[in-house]
Amino acid sequence: MKSDKIITSPLWTRDFTIITIGSVVSMFGNAMSGFAMSLMVLDISQSTFLYAIYVAMYTVPQLFLPIFSGAVLDRFSRKKMIYTLDFVSAVLYFVMAAVLATEWFSFPLFAVYCLLLGSIQSTYMVAYESFYPLLITEGNFQRAYSIAGVLETVSAVMVPVSAFLYRKIGLSPLLAVNGFCFLTAAIMETRIRTEEEYVQKQKETASSDVRYARQVLQDIRDGFLYLASEKGLLAIAVYFAFSSLCGGVSNVLVLPWFKSAFPDGEYMYMLVWGMALVGRAVGGMIHYRIKIPAKYRYATALAVYIIISVNEGIYLFTPVPVMMVLCFTIGIGGITSYTIRVSATQSYVPDERKGRFNGAFNMLSTSGALLGELAAGTLTLFVSERVLLLFVMLLCALAAAVFIGGGKKHVALIYNRTE
Repeated sequence: MKSDKIITSPLWTRDFTIITIGSVVSMFGNAMSGFAMSLMVLDISQSTFLYAIYVAMYTVPQLFLPIFSGAVLDRFSRKKMIYTLDFVSAVLYFVMAAVLATEWFSFPLFAVYCLLLGSIQSTYMVAYESFYPLLITEGNFQRAYSIAGVLETVSAVMVPVSAFLYRKIGLSPLLAVNGFCFLTAAIMETRIRTEEEYVQKQKETASSDVRYARQVLQDIRDGFLYLASEKGLLAIAVYFAFSSLCGGVSNVLVLPWFKSAFPDGEYMYMLVWGMALVGRAVGGMIHYRIKIPAKYRYATALAVYIIISVNEGIYLFTPVPVMMVLCFTIGIGGITSYTIRVSATQSYVPDERKGRFNGAFNMLSTSGALLGELAAGTLTLFVSERVLLLFVMLLCALAAAVFIGGGKKHVALIYNRTE
């Protein structure tokens, strides 16, 4: 058995470097344009309810498409899907930039546009999450996912830049920049050389008597049966569905609350949550250099899940300096949660099942997020944002105790295994 401290292969291979740089480029562009889009919707609608609809339109396709794309991507090239979707995204951002440059806006059209972006994103994430582990060398899963988490965090530095540029030049130029980012990422991703051996394996096991559509449906069914048969994976997936529900509520409530509670509230929002980004960056660098011993990963994850939920439930009731401290701990906890969960599950699930597992997992998580987003937009008509957030985050802590704590026997087998 390998020692946790021994790394037998270099992490920074040619293909891993390409996918990392490509991710940085697209993440930075997305972070810059995404926040500006949210500000535009709030500025035009002046309504938390309409803002919730905008968020939900982006989320709805992520409820259904992952289960189909996961089945397809276990039999076809995930690499080709990744760069194809990046090319398509580039075109969509260029087109919308040109439309907005005419100073014409339609909320229904913009909602459909968000639906298209959500459809692409839902398929892309399954492809990326299932392909990325194939580029990680043996023994390097925790380091690789700590890098992925840090890069996602660092890209959020574009959020304040986004707010500033949105006020100065509007949304259209930011969408055009994002189009160039996706185009650059797509071109880079075509240069990846890693062979996807699972494709040939699936071709050998596929029945020639089964039609393609029926094969996809069988693969979807097999994905859920696999998840149900793995009690540890199932407990993790169900808990993160609850966590996503609570996150969906938070996504809808927090920015509008800051805008109503403070002058120039979006800047106060960025200041407070900027500390969470700092925490994620610090935590990611720690995980890159220090590998958590296998026997402590489960206990660490469970503690982190509960601490994050409690802190996020109470922080809006505290003074701004305390908010910043709590958000810093949320950031460190978030990157720890991400690194442990993703490195453990992606090294545990066989390559030929990764697409179906990630599709089923994303569907459950998105179901929770969508329910939370829709419920939050309605419940704010009757309950204050802070009280509602406190309630759902305490529910999230309870879910961690029930599903992760109650499923210790099975979850620990996944979290505490060596890579």
